[in-house]
Amino acid sequence: MFHTAEFYYFSPTGGTKQAGELFCTGIAEQVEAVNLGSREQEVKQPEGNLAVIAVPVYGGRIPAIAAKKLAALEGNGKQAVTLAVYGTRAYEDALLELNQIMEQRGFQVIGSAALVARHSIVPEVGEGRPDEQDRKEILEFAEKVLKKMKECPEGSVKVPGNYPYKKEMTVAATPVSSDSCNQCGKCSAVCPTGAVRIEAGRTVTELKDCILCMACVCNCPEHVRVLPPSMQEAMEQKLGPLKSVRREPEYFL
Repeated sequence: MFHTAEFYYFSPTGGTKQAGELFCTGIAEQVEAVNLGSREQEVKQPEGNLAVIAVPVYGGRIPAIAAKKLAALEGNGKQAVTLAVYGTRAYEDALLELNQIMEQRGFQVIGSAALVARHSIVPEVGEGRPDEQDRKEILEFAEKVLKKMKECPEGSVKVPGNYPYKKEMTVAATPVSSDSCNQCGKCSAVCPTGAVRIEAGRTVTELKDCILCMACVCNCPEHVRVLPPSMQEAMEQKLGPLKSVRREPEYFL
């Protein structure tokens, strides 16, 4: 087991971070976390021999802002474990995209996984994930990664996905604040792209910058930040059938 795992994560609503931290507890005694979604925290270069990268899946891709920050890292032959975390629907090209970014930056990807967390828009989909069964499997995967590093660290990891990747998700509308919003600024502070701002006593959201990560909704202390009702209803209809579906994590070594 490593003394410290350098953990890079993008997790606006917390599910990706939770899943990634589970893996890190199985591979290292301590976790040094770098929040890729923070506009204040500098993305430091990895110093140890292993980096763990966890990102969510948005429409079958990884968020462009996370991809941009990861593209600034220098691997220099260091090893990496990649985790794509999705809300039950599908992860499509996300894990392949993540691995190709890391390999292009000079990392050797020695293990990958597609993990399941609660969906950020329809939380009843994947509710309670990662659960105890997930935890057991993730820790078993961590043991296998450690074993691989000792016995056979060479060779690339093959994961599903297609290149060219599918088109990025189109954001048709942004979350909005109700009239009871007190302009506390929490939504603006947690927005990873800076799409939300307080202006002239009201909360303004730029559609062109919004990635529909739901950080503003999840972190609103007054629970007055929501999707437009028509959009929420459309998402409920689209994803509702998945409420009774359990996807199992997939692991690649």
